[in-house]
Amino acid sequence: MDDPKPLPQLPATRAGKVVAVILMGFLFAGLGFNIRFASTTASLLPHALTRAGMLDGTVSKELASRMADTAIATDAARMQRALGWLTVGDLGPRVRQGCPGWLFLRDELNVYADGERHLATRAATVAAVQRELASRGIALVVAVVPDKSRIEPQHLCGLYRPASLNARLSDWTSRLASVGVPVVDLAAALRSVPGDAFFRTDTHWTQDGAGAAAQAVAQRIRAMGEPPDSSGSSQPGYRIADKPAARRPGDLVRLAGLDALPVSWQPGAEIVTGRSYLHVARTAASADDLFGDGDLPTIAVIGTSYSTTSDFVPQLALALGKGVGNFAREGGKFGGAARAYFASAAYAQTPPKLVVWELDERDLQAPLEADDEVGVPKSGVVGTVASR
Repeated sequence: MDDPKPLPQLPATRAGKVVAVILMGFLFAGLGFNIRFASTTASLLPHALTRAGMLDGTVSKELASRMADTAIATDAARMQRALGWLTVGDLGPRVRQGCPGWLFLRDELNVYADGERHLATRAATVAAVQRELASRGIALVVAVVPDKSRIEPQHLCGLYRPASLNARLSDWTSRLASVGVPVVDLAAALRSVPGDAFFRTDTHWTQDGAGAAAQAVAQRIRAMGEPPDSSGSSQPGYRIADKPAARRPGDLVRLAGLDALPVSWQPGAEIVTGRSYLHVARTAASADDLFGDGDLPTIAVIGTSYSTTSDFVPQLALALGKGVGNFAREGGKFGGAARAYFASAAYAQTPPKLVVWELDERDLQAPLEADDEVGVPKSGVVGTVASR
């Protein structure tokens, strides 16, 4: 048999040269990452290397866990997110795009197993808290923030919101109302906002949306009978000034891992105008109020980041004509802020006359967590809660 003849050597094409250069770039990048990884290996490996640990997988599991926390893993994840967005418009597991420029949180579109039971459990918790507060002469009003996808359906385009979620808000409000808990559904107020009630690239409401919500909550509080001030003179002091138009980074862009990209490569930047509310402390009105105790708010707001953004609390204070203390927590979800506040010295030493408990619709049916167990301690007792 004749020896096989060698294949003809064809001249390199322009496309082949480009591919070769790209491949070499990847190889050199891999070499750089390997060198960088080797320099951190000592800190990544477990301190105690044992034969038993290597055989049962303990060492490899710990190594993988430590690698996930390295700068290399973080950089790789960010690069993956950027490539996914720039090539196919992928925003990761927790962010979805509706109409061009409009982003939504995936959490509010989730349908949870046993969601109705979780909602009923949380409603029972709120009812129990209301009874405990009432026994101490403290009123409670619950304000539920509807999903962005519920209020801005015209901006969903092809994004699907399960029909089973339509009754979630009415189920919540009807459960609370049936046991005598004052509750405010903010959907109607937010839909009445002339412009956008929510930011396009953020989960939160705009300043106008927060203002409409504040007016709705204030109206409900007045219908209940305003809580009396101990001094009769507490007034919210705010100096309001217009702010110039500026770019507002959206938290959904950050959640999608795209905030490190050049602004022009990110989802459409949002330019917003607004007002600043600068709190001005009230001077003592009399010798009896030498230390300004009369200015202590008699209304406390507990809740989520909705109460800490877009000046919701200042607008609520102005709508009521009373000072309002803000005890909401970023990432507090259903019970985080409530647990922290009722276990705090602020509640024990200067209890309010009324508590506004702001909640997110998307958290109502989510799986129960430890922080969902909320209770009001006995008078004068300050408990502790784990920080989130």
